[in-house]
Amino acid sequence: MPNPVQVGIEVHERWMQQCLTLAARGAGHASPNPMVGAVLVAPGETVLGVGWHEAYGQPHAEPNAINAALEAYGAEAVRTATLYVNLEPCSHHGKTPPCADYILKHGIPRVVVGMTDPFSKVAGRGIQRLHDRGIEVITGVLEKQCRRFNEAFVHHVKTGRPLVTLKMAQTLDGHLATTTGDSRWVSGLEARTLVHQWRSELDGVLVGHGTAQTDDPALTVRHVEGRQPVRMVLDREGILSPSLQLFTDADAAQTVAVVGPYVRPAYTYPLQRAGGRVWQVPERDGHLDLEVLLDRLGKEGGVENRPMQSLLVEAGPGLATALFKQGLVDRFFLFVAPKLIGAGVPTLHTLGIERMADAHTFAEHGWEMCGKDLLFRGYRHTV
Repeated sequence: MPNPVQVGIEVHERWMQQCLTLAARGAGHASPNPMVGAVLVAPGETVLGVGWHEAYGQPHAEPNAINAALEAYGAEAVRTATLYVNLEPCSHHGKTPPCADYILKHGIPRVVVGMTDPFSKVAGRGIQRLHDRGIEVITGVLEKQCRRFNEAFVHHVKTGRPLVTLKMAQTLDGHLATTTGDSRWVSGLEARTLVHQWRSELDGVLVGHGTAQTDDPALTVRHVEGRQPVRMVLDREGILSPSLQLFTDADAAQTVAVVGPYVRPAYTYPLQRAGGRVWQVPERDGHLDLEVLLDRLGKEGGVENRPMQSLLVEAGPGLATALFKQGLVDRFFLFVAPKLIGAGVPTLHTLGIERMADAHTFAEHGWEMCGKDLLFRGYRHTV
């Protein structure tokens, strides 16, 4: 006979996984709020209602799930159900009323939570409010998975900066372009499609001066359906051509050009008229101060000057090396293509490491196939 406690844990984990699947529908839209999904389940495993946080400023997952259940099954059914949610219900007034109060209002007797909310205005208060009113609360179900899922939100709450994901693609022999600079395409269509998916889900995408000058990238979402990220380019001296797509296409309002102090590029006024931004950032050791930039992004780098919670960097070797040297890479996603070119542009410049014991390592990592390419996902931080 199966252990009833173990069966209960397995059931909780199954519904929590469903919460994460629902929450993912808010990727790219919920920020700077977290991605949250909720499932209301009656005794006998009947799903009464589901919901997720669809967009910033809109109702949260819990009231969406509860309202769906009320409409389909009525108040009595809700009062016997268990609510599953991957993040602690909020307990404060923000854009919407407290979710904990909404749960109490409708008499839900049990709530199963994936992880506590690190935001200072919640941070256990939502769970405590439910406990104090006699609600059974079970916490920590798939906690590690829930924390990794909302890693950008947690990172931003703790540091005030966006979570930095560095994306690169290289050949088997460690090059991202030929000796002529040709890099189209190192990786296959499946890999490029996945990158467009990441663009649609993260708040911003950043390239350096060299990539912008050589490739004239659009940095838009094309291979998948999704919203456009804020597009950023580093141009310390302000010498990029005003005719680049980033400054002239239909999404120019989503462009932020980052230049050095007192620099006024030729594209300043046309870009600003189109709704884009030009930021002057201090220099350090002859380069733009990336830490100052990340601090500012965390405050106002997102859409409509909201805080930027996540940043995808599609870098060449110079910018990638600088980010690693300064400890600013939080996640490293590397495509390895089954190709050899013998010589070319290296993936990274020297990191100044002389002993293998000093090599950069990852708290967690994994490998997976992506079409014909191999994808390495490395996470610098534990959850």
